[in-house]
Amino acid sequence: MIAYVTVGADDIDRAKRFYDALLPALGYGLEVSAEGLSYALPVPPGQSPVLPDYYVKPTFNGQPASGGNGAMVAFEARDQAQVRALHAAALAAGGADEGQPGFRASYGPRFYVGYLRDPQGNKIALFSSNPNDPGRDD
Repeated sequence: MIAYVTVGADDIDRAKRFYDALLPALGYGLEVSAEGLSYALPVPPGQSPVLPDYYVKPTFNGQPASGGNGAMVAFEARDQAQVRALHAAALAAGGADEGQPGFRASYGPRFYVGYLRDPQGNKIALFSSNPNDPGRDD
C-alpha cells in the first residue's frame, strides 16, 4: 500500500492555491508547516489512517523542483460532475490543462478522466468510474 506521495514546489503559496481547489473537495484536510503542505484524509477515532497522504514541499537538496517525466498522481472523484468541477477549479487556481475531462478510447467504458499540471509541472489526474454515471457507450 502506498503510504504517501510527495511532490516538490518552489512556490508553496501558489501550490496551496492549486491544491486547495482540489483536495478538500475530495475529503483531504490540510496542515501547513515550515516544511510545506500536508494533505491527509480524516482518521475516525480508533481507526487506522486512510492512505495515502499527499505532501507538497520544497526540495530537500535546494535545487528547483520539477515534475517527473512520466510521473503522475491520480485522485478519485465521486462522479463525472465532480471531475469536471474540480478540473475547472484547478485551472482557475493556476493549473494547466493536460486533457479535458472525458472518456478515453484506451480505457474502460466507465473510466472518466481529466488531466492537469500543478503550477510546478507535476501531472495530476482526476477520475471517476462511478457505475451510476453514463458510460462511454451508453
